[in-house]
Amino acid sequence: MVKKRIAPVFVLLLCAIFFVAGCGKQQESTQKGATLTVEDSLGRKVTVPQEPKRIVVLSASFIEPIHALGGQLVGVPNSHELPAYAAKLSKVGAVYNINLEKVVSLHPDLVIGMKGMNDKLVSSLTENNIPVLILDMKTYGQVQQCVRLFGKILGKSEQADGLNENMDKKIAAIRAKLPQKGERIAILHSTAQDVTVQLKGSIAGSAAELLGLTNVAIQPGVNSNSESAPYSLEALVKENPQAIFVTSMGKKEAVDKSFAQAASNNVAWQTLPAVKKHRVFYLPQRYFLLSPGLDYPEAVAIMAKELYPDSFAK
Repeated sequence: MVKKRIAPVFVLLLCAIFFVAGCGKQQESTQKGATLTVEDSLGRKVTVPQEPKRIVVLSASFIEPIHALGGQLVGVPNSHELPAYAAKLSKVGAVYNINLEKVVSLHPDLVIGMKGMNDKLVSSLTENNIPVLILDMKTYGQVQQCVRLFGKILGKSEQADGLNENMDKKIAAIRAKLPQKGERIAILHSTAQDVTVQLKGSIAGSAAELLGLTNVAIQPGVNSNSESAPYSLEALVKENPQAIFVTSMGKKEAVDKSFAQAASNNVAWQTLPAVKKHRVFYLPQRYFLLSPGLDYPEAVAIMAKELYPDSFAK
């Protein structure tokens, strides 16, 4: 009689155990399969996994924000200035020459690329059933927007807001040391092929705006939110900026030297007071070629210290 009573109880206990275990697996499966739909900088609606476990970034600009929010990176681009934790990860090629096969081989559940550089990879990654976001991250506003987006995807929205607030405080502290009236400046971008002027849509242009500087390149009829516009020495002489910043792409030493030599041989360039007063500043590519990301305050500080060294003297 006792045995007959124990059997049903034992069976019921086993059923309860299996039921609980089954619920646990179902809940885990649901969490792993959770997704959300977001919009990238190309205007695409992309369904991405919540809290992805294998992220590949195609630009070094995305590494630190994602790492700071606890994102799990498995692939990064080749770069000479990777953080120590990222240097050990698999490399997927240079930002402008990504190895698609390498990216796919890492089995990412999310790929993040830079607008204007990685757009062409969207169709191939999509065909391989890999969600891909293409993001613009040049201006300070775009950086903060990307940080908020990463926080949403990684389930760290509150932490993302904290990162943005920290950058705001650092930039406010820099601005507090500056004169109330900002100087009139010009920003030139030099490559091996040509020279353009930089507007608010560029990194240096955005940093200048944060410092309250007047970019003389922004003229009526010019889309000031763009990244660049054609360069005209005649217009530069006419606007007579108090200082000139130069950004570059390519081998910095060679490009900067080439620009300086060409400028020194130009009579009109030599008439500029900014040139005569040695107020032509060459900005580091580390902060002004690709997005500085969470280091945006450092980029802003570099421009401020060049213009107002006495304000930052210890």
